[in-house]
Amino acid sequence: MKLFEEIRGDYDRHGKRILDAAFVSLAIYRYGRWAAGIENSAGRWIANKFYGFLCIFVLNVTKVWIPPQVQLGEDFHIIHAEGSLSIHPDVVIGKRCGVMHNVTIGTNMRGRAPIIGDDVFIGVNSTVLGPIKIGDRVRIGANTAVSTNVPSDSVVIGSPAKIYPSLPIFAQKRKPSHDE
Repeated sequence: MKLFEEIRGDYDRHGKRILDAAFVSLAIYRYGRWAAGIENSAGRWIANKFYGFLCIFVLNVTKVWIPPQVQLGEDFHIIHAEGSLSIHPDVVIGKRCGVMHNVTIGTNMRGRAPIIGDDVFIGVNSTVLGPIKIGDRVRIGANTAVSTNVPSDSVVIGSPAKIYPSLPIFAQKRKPSHDE
């Protein structure tokens, strides 16, 4: 089943610790998505009631809130679940994204929520607010408040956010010059 494969991937990605807050929160999120998709109305009702119980319990213990409506790409990783994490139900998050603790993505207000691309990292204490698009391979630094679109291959830091192009030259291996 796809549900168990996703939970197994989360388990592996989060250090193979069954009591890890990040793993438990993602397992409850995945169960909630599965429960909402049950075709039998009585089965869906029962599964959703159980999800509601689990959700209240886990939310109070882990402080991680990922509603089942959130669209998470594969290999989503909560790097630290030592603080809070709150994600708006309408958020779409791409593949291989990493999120630190004390992060807010979207608000509880009506309207559209952020769309986050693939391979994005969101640093500790950051907020991503409003109907914005975060491109692929973006790095959002710690304590950053993002409320505007961010192009792919960028680094975002500060509050208010300042966007800088990524510098791939630093990621390349340094080649010795002819003088060396």
